[in-house]
Amino acid sequence: MKVAVLFSGGKDSALALHKAMEKEEVVCLISIISENEESYMFHVPNIWITKLQAESIGLPLIQKITKGKKEIELRDLKSAIKQAVDEYNIEGVVTGAVESVYQAIRVQKICNSMKLWCFNPLWKKDQVELLNETLELGFSTIISGIFAYPLNKTWLGKKIDKDMITNLVELRDKYKISPSGEGGEIETTVLNAPFFKKKIKILKHEIIAENNSGVFKIKEAKLARK
Repeated sequence: MKVAVLFSGGKDSALALHKAMEKEEVVCLISIISENEESYMFHVPNIWITKLQAESIGLPLIQKITKGKKEIELRDLKSAIKQAVDEYNIEGVVTGAVESVYQAIRVQKICNSMKLWCFNPLWKKDQVELLNETLELGFSTIISGIFAYPLNKTWLGKKIDKDMITNLVELRDKYKISPSGEGGEIETTVLNAPFFKKKIKILKHEIIAENNSGVFKIKEAKLARK
């Protein structure tokens, strides 16, 4: 089956892409660039990097810009999916949704209206197991956004490794934080994965943070040999 993957450049959509590539014919990626930093639907930090990621993966990328207004932004997503139908004859859409009913239901409704299959390969999976799976597969992932107490700017730009996962589990137990950021606590950016032909090398970055909210903003990057 020909499918498009909703791709944010973060760990969940990258892992969903990996699983989709094992079973289906992934023909394109879809990324929505929101002008609203508090979008209800879409990942925001470093979303522009999806262009480099798509080039590394070797898949065409459909990008749409949205104002990010609640519900209205879904029209832009539907427009991007329609473009994937028209240009690549997709029969289904894959998402990286894990816990967000809000997001999953809305994508499902769009797919239903277009008679497309909708697949969420990570849905309701154990979040810690998913984090460990990315490590086992060889993903190189950094924290690109933090949005919850007691996280602070020292987390930004750090690579997800075994020690970080242990720390996230401890924060879950103490503060009820979702270890994979399903409550919006963290955002991530994937710099390398088994299906990347080249890795992403960060050349310039900026950390913008205040208290328990901040982003690791990639200002310049390039593809480099793995």
